[in-house]
Amino acid sequence: MAAGGWTYASLAKKTEVDPKSVERWVNLGRVPRRTTAFLAAETLGEDVHVLWPTLRQARPARAVSPELVTLYGQRADVPTSAFIDMLTPAREQIDILVYAAVFLHEAYPRLNDLLKERAAEGCTIRIAIGDADSTNVQQRGQEEKFGHGIESRCRLALMHYRPLAETPGIEVRTHGTTLYNSLYRGDDQVMINAHVWGVNAYAAPVWHLRRSGNGGMFDTYAESFNAVWETATPVQKE
Repeated sequence: MAAGGWTYASLAKKTEVDPKSVERWVNLGRVPRRTTAFLAAETLGEDVHVLWPTLRQARPARAVSPELVTLYGQRADVPTSAFIDMLTPAREQIDILVYAAVFLHEAYPRLNDLLKERAAEGCTIRIAIGDADSTNVQQRGQEEKFGHGIESRCRLALMHYRPLAETPGIEVRTHGTTLYNSLYRGDDQVMINAHVWGVNAYAAPVWHLRRSGNGGMFDTYAESFNAVWETATPVQKE
């Protein structure tokens, strides 16, 4: 107040309070109402929380997103049936974006048959797996705790998916992007396996989302898939 030439009376007039109230702020440490405090701080050109720290409130936590179906602490906690139950009813779109994820074929040997059945019913299926020769895939292998065989797993994944390459409605591509999340989408649901530096994918969290309106988290990941897909190289059936 002194630096700005404000008196009790002049600041009181500006903030529409009694001058005695301003005097109590200064001499007794009284805290004004929030609206008055913000007006006074703006008038003085100061941070309201510097003048009255008790007005600082913890930012309320966001409510759980209506898109969130389930959160798993690690992919190993997700039953294989959860992936299959999401893909089986898909009628329009199935997208898979991974480096390898050979666990699906190992746990559910009928995966290719399921995908063919979905494609035969008119479902569009896009599968993007890691290019074993790409720098980013090899870097990921160096970062994981047990990741030195990731190139071999990518080649094994290619062996699993290549027979689908010429199936109508199914396209398989390889990509060399830095993969921040593995995605498994069935229509309006998606499983997102986060990638954590130094942690293998099976030990990293998974969140299961269901689209709720437009512009939500589901759409963010769907757009991410599309961006990677545009960079990927089509696989030809041998």
